[in-house]
Amino acid sequence: MRAAIVKSTEGIVIREHRGVFDVETGHGIFACALRSRMKKALIYPERDNQHHSVEQVGRIDAVNPVAIGDRVRVVEDQGETGAIEEVLPRRSKLSRLAPGKRRVEQIMIANADHLVAVFSVRDPRPNLQLLDRLLVAAEAGNLAPVICLNKIDLSKDGDPDIAEIYERCGFRVIPASAVTREGVDLLKATLRNRVSAIAGPSGAGKTSLLNAMQPGLGLRVREVNRTTGRGRHTTTYLAAHRLDAGGLVIDSPGIREFSLWDVSPRELPELFPDMRGHLAGCRFHDCTHVHEPDCTLRAALSAGAVSRERYDSYVALRKELDGGR
Repeated sequence: MRAAIVKSTEGIVIREHRGVFDVETGHGIFACALRSRMKKALIYPERDNQHHSVEQVGRIDAVNPVAIGDRVRVVEDQGETGAIEEVLPRRSKLSRLAPGKRRVEQIMIANADHLVAVFSVRDPRPNLQLLDRLLVAAEAGNLAPVICLNKIDLSKDGDPDIAEIYERCGFRVIPASAVTREGVDLLKATLRNRVSAIAGPSGAGKTSLLNAMQPGLGLRVREVNRTTGRGRHTTTYLAAHRLDAGGLVIDSPGIREFSLWDVSPRELPELFPDMRGHLAGCRFHDCTHVHEPDCTLRAALSAGAVSRERYDSYVALRKELDGGR
């Protein structure tokens, strides 16, 4: 229920639709526009509608100064509405290179304690390079990563042991199934009293897991497209949801593409925490850890101390950040 804002107050942005932000405060939830001076800071990236649908970019047509999860200061305009006059400093963020041709940042989620990356073990097949991109973005944005491997009821003998790969790298992994409820209580406990960002590819089952944790949350579920094997979008915009057990979950639309923002090739290996201990001692101080002789990281790879899958993701990302070289 909405209530009148007295003078100015602080709140958290929980939804955005067509330039209007719902801000949750101690007095209620208010529909807020941006102050005119903040609107002038809007950046309108060129959209490539052939490759990036509205759903893919979370119905955010402009990369703007306010993100879901932002703590903001608002003032009353009239009645149940207000205006955002200031965005308070962020302690964390999940951001990417905005879809389109111009190089601008899209901050998807702000101020979360951790990122829960939800990937299915099957249906659709897990894209580990996309997972690694999210993990790098979490590291760069000061988010603690948690990997949730969903749909484990569909796993079969011979499937790659993804949990083992990432647990060996030091990541926390929660196997789960919204169907059998395995891992649901553990995931619920992980989210309790925390601000959690939930992200993953379309069809991975984020919505089903949220419904399993809190029946009646009201989130729609769609099946994976049987022709393409790709997920169908269920969440079509960014939004934050309060959990009855305590905690705030910021759910994002299914991700099919994720390009890193503001990460240089030189700092990339430091954003792979499982590789940090193998970066010192290379023959060349500017070693790329890709082709140079006497590279300590490549030596660790040969000795089995570094995951081949993770290293291949690093090389692919490094090449991309180097402009394909």
